[in-house]
Formats: sequence, C-alpha cells, structure tokens
Amino acid sequence: MTARRTTAVNWAAFAEAEPDLARVVEDRFGAFTHHVLATLRKDGSPRTSGLEVRFVGGELWLGMMPGSLKVLDLRRDPRFSLQANPGEGTGMGGGDVRISGRAVEVEDGEARAGYVKEVEPPQPFHLFRTELTEVVRTCVEDDTYLVAQVWKPGEPVRTLKRT
Repeated sequence: MTARRTTAVNWAAFAEAEPDLARVVEDRFGAFTHHVLATLRKDGSPRTSGLEVRFVGGELWLGMMPGSLKVLDLRRDPRFSLQANPGEGTGMGGGDVRISGRAVEVEDGEARAGYVKEVEPPQPFHLFRTELTEVVRTCVEDDTYLVAQVWKPGEPVRTLKRT
C-alpha cells in the first residue's frame, strides 16, 4: 500500500471544497477574540499560546507580537494546531473546532499590505498565512451522539459518530 502525501491548501481552497464546514468553523472562531495556538518548542515539546486570528482575502492569518516565542517556534518548525475558544460553560455552540497545518511567514508585499489595511494591527508585528492540512469539528448531536467531522486536502469530509 502506498502512503498518500497530504498537500496543504489555503483557507479559500478549503472553503470552496467544503463550504458548510468552513462556515461553521469560521463562525466558531468569530464567536470569540482569543484562541489557543499550539506550536513545537526547540526540544519538540508542545507550547500553547493565546492568539487572535483573522480570515481575510481567502486566507487564515496569524498575527503575533515581535519576538514572541510562538514566532520563534514557527520559524523553526512551521507546524501548528489552532483550537477555537470553546467559550463559557460546556455548551460549545457550534462544536469544538481545530485547524492544523503549516504557518508561512509573510514579511512584505501586497498580502501583508492588504492585511494591514483590513485589520490595522498594532505595529510592529509578525504575520503568518496558513496552509491547512486538517480541519476537525467535534459536536454532540441529538444529545446522544458524539460526532467528529474530519477534513483533509483532497478528501471529502469524513463523519464519525459514536454513542
């Protein structure tokens, strides 16, 4: 059996492939300002940090303060996982959402200028665009089933249910 290579895509490609799931995911991230970013430290152990995200121009953007440890982590190893803020209590309206992929730093050019114009971030800052390798939504359906929707580039959404 040959292993399938997972390619990464930007937010627009994901949203085009799976518009319903993309809308739910974007709504979950839009419900709160701060989310949790997981990166890898130099020794390979995980680091979690608070982060604000933006969906602008078909991209999912990660903006960061200068010299932050998450910037150093992503420059060394671009892999990340981003967890939407679950909100208060245990309701998690819309489900629990996680996006994984690679972060690519954007240092200049039109993309950065467009982000600055749209978001007006505090200066100076680091900016990363994301390349998605997986999107996962977990929710409870009918107060009975735990449902996980899993998407990877080039594949349809897989829906797993269990009681």
